[in-house]
Amino acid sequence: MAGALEGIKVLDLSRVLAGPWTGQLLADLGAEVIKVERPGAGDDTRQWAPPSLPDGTAAYFLCANRGKQSVTVDITQPAGQEIVRKLAAEADVLLENYKVGGLKKYGLDYDSLKAVNPRLVYCSITGFGQTGPYAELPGYDYIVQGMSGLMSITGPADGEPHKVGVAVTDLFTGLYAANAILAALIARGRTGEGQYVDMALFDCSVATLANINMNWLIGREVPKRLGNAHANIVPYQVFRCADGHFILACGNDKQFRAVCQLIGQTALAEDERFATNPARVKHRETLVPMLAEAFLARARDEWLKDLDAAGVPCGPINTVDEAFNDPQLRHRGLEISLRDTAGQNVPLVGCPIKLSGTPVEYNQAPPKLGEHTEDVLRTLGYDAASVAALRQSGVV
Repeated sequence: MAGALEGIKVLDLSRVLAGPWTGQLLADLGAEVIKVERPGAGDDTRQWAPPSLPDGTAAYFLCANRGKQSVTVDITQPAGQEIVRKLAAEADVLLENYKVGGLKKYGLDYDSLKAVNPRLVYCSITGFGQTGPYAELPGYDYIVQGMSGLMSITGPADGEPHKVGVAVTDLFTGLYAANAILAALIARGRTGEGQYVDMALFDCSVATLANINMNWLIGREVPKRLGNAHANIVPYQVFRCADGHFILACGNDKQFRAVCQLIGQTALAEDERFATNPARVKHRETLVPMLAEAFLARARDEWLKDLDAAGVPCGPINTVDEAFNDPQLRHRGLEISLRDTAGQNVPLVGCPIKLSGTPVEYNQAPPKLGEHTEDVLRTLGYDAASVAALRQSGVV
């Protein structure tokens, strides 16, 4: 069965995480994705190890490059630039995350390639976008987490700011970029013209602060770190119990009354300080310690069983290995394995998108560096002698 993006060709000049994450998602959905890498080195993340496969390919690289073909091209050489131009002439999408203006000196910027292929959707991912006072600055997820306000609301209330445990601004940007590319392709179907897509880690990180943004815009109080608590809902946080911790996500007054009944303190639900969620948010410093003391009386699984039976959202705090052993994860097919060209099985995390008519298909493990160079060059009209000459000169 053809994938949803069957027939769409993507030229992926990006590296590290945000861009490759975008390209992998498009590949999962059926697009042909050709990843262009530096000869002899490749994507930086190929060496971000340990851990790695027996051949040295880092787990980090594997997380974002499934389903792609790898072509090595030195874009600093004119012959390499010509290869990319030929690829762009046939592509529907070009994806890159060089510094602002970084590809212009090679004649591989949007205006140059638009002249070659007016239907091209050209997506640039940078730290701060193509315009503004920070446009020239390099973009790093960690720094953007700090600058966007995300770290100011992450971490213990009485401790230092924390980054999120995974590079979320890279990942958010990758997801936004994929949506933008698909929107541009749909628009092209009406107009016949491609367009330029300008994506910034900073913009995406700010956008995904969601309700925290609105709390500031409406209330004009600077949001504070609340640890594992919620800015707008109480009780909605981690609680310690007799043998560990669990999450209580009490989203309405009915659920709060159920919690009060389970802990044997029904009077709390009638107390005007706690009867409604706005009141509980206002008086959280009084309420939460009372709940915390009550939850110490029993073990985690006992609380989870009773809370679930009472219709109160709750859950365990799993380690990564526990998450991968969870029957829900296994049922949803989130752990997969693909055999690479060396014959080794590569464990991977599956795509979370479930489409009934054009389901995601996994047809290729993350590629070895330059694995598809010769095949792709042949499709562009280079014969064996030409490919050999390009290799000799270090272009590929």
